[in-house]
Amino acid sequence: MNQSGTGTIEPAEHILPHATQLQEIPTRTAEIGQGTVIQRALPSRYKRMIGAWCFLDHAGPATFKPGQGMKVGPHPHIGLQTFTWMIEGTVMHRDSVGSEQLIEPGQVNLMTAGYGITHTEVSPESETRMHAAQLWIALPDEQRNMLPKFEHYSQLPVVEKDQLQCTVLVGEFLGQSSPVQVYSPLLGVDLKAREDSRQVFTLNPQFEYGFLVLEGNAQVNGHELHKQNMLVLPPGLEEIELELNKDARLLLIGGAPFETPIVLWWNLVARTSEEIRQAREQWEKHDHRFGNVEGHAGPRLEAPPVPGQMRPAK
Repeated sequence: MNQSGTGTIEPAEHILPHATQLQEIPTRTAEIGQGTVIQRALPSRYKRMIGAWCFLDHAGPATFKPGQGMKVGPHPHIGLQTFTWMIEGTVMHRDSVGSEQLIEPGQVNLMTAGYGITHTEVSPESETRMHAAQLWIALPDEQRNMLPKFEHYSQLPVVEKDQLQCTVLVGEFLGQSSPVQVYSPLLGVDLKAREDSRQVFTLNPQFEYGFLVLEGNAQVNGHELHKQNMLVLPPGLEEIELELNKDARLLLIGGAPFETPIVLWWNLVARTSEEIRQAREQWEKHDHRFGNVEGHAGPRLEAPPVPGQMRPAK
């Protein structure tokens, strides 16, 4: 998914009453590809990053006619990893390092852009469903210019806890470790309630956390979580109470605060606006930095104009 969508943020964020440091962030509606509507949680004007997580889209659940699914043409990335968690439906990934991978429910695609990569994301013609979360992970200084690569994870560890199914997407949770390779201290967990569930979980006080509903309804420390908001916790807390209704699904992300301010624009993550402008110019000139995607017949995405001022954010 690319960051070409637009949307309007509605209410301002606020500190919830009677919840120490629990912050509510509104999500916003955006559109990607050809009519695929998503809820965008990160980046927000109120919260740019959670750990190294710098982008979060929740797509679906959606139903469409065959041939009308997501069609995101070739577009570039630098300085980040794209992380796709598929819940329903399928999407074909192709990139400029030669990868061609259909992602199916319960699987993760991880693309490390490093110095530069191009990729496409297209729903098969026969596909009629889409439900996924895509996140971006800002790469630390030591890795942000590494060679690009792609990895597919068909199986992830799952922990059952009192009718709560916990899939460990990134990092460690309840004694299980994800095989997904990242370069910062991070956590990602998909929590699915088979029945009504109320659980208290231990937190890493060095991490900040975000909670986003994927299906149904949930509460965090007694405060409602729905599709139009995300709840954020700063570092320092050691436990959290989660309440999920039957069949509810919740995405939990966390990480140590990212040390280096980043500049995020369009599909690019850098440290300065000059780096962004250079990458955009190279993309527009078909520079070899980004390569080509074989097997895709459609047009490339054109980069929008770079704004005059871009300030680093954390």
